[in-house]
Amino acid sequence: MGSPQTVSVDKDIRQELDIQNLLARMPTAVADSFSDIQLVHLKTAIGSRNWAKHSLDLRGTITFPFTRWRYYYVFLAGRNRRQLSEREQKISALMTAFILLIIISASIGLGLLCLYLLKSFSGIDIFPGLSLGIWDYFKTL
Repeated sequence: MGSPQTVSVDKDIRQELDIQNLLARMPTAVADSFSDIQLVHLKTAIGSRNWAKHSLDLRGTITFPFTRWRYYYVFLAGRNRRQLSEREQKISALMTAFILLIIISASIGLGLLCLYLLKSFSGIDIFPGLSLGIWDYFKTL
């Protein structure tokens, strides 16, 4: 396979928060059995989860009554600190264009609605006998 690599341990690896959290989830006898070199390799293999801090982190579980089914949901949002692959960059560009299209469409629709209501409020009748009924709806509110 390969020769074991030597790793220098500059500080006490057991004092690092990631390692403390990992070891806290194990029985004490198992946690105490790891050498510092093994813990360094575990930290490298698992990776530091410092990137996992999100501005918006919603997680939960939905249980359906009278069944054994449980589903979990995760909604995360925050600044992206990782490098995107070429495929992820293309998907990101498409999603950005889609979101911009929705925002622009909603803005145009809201603007047209405001213009229509302003026209109707002013009593301007561009097409006699044709009404969308929106002004009548707003008058009843």
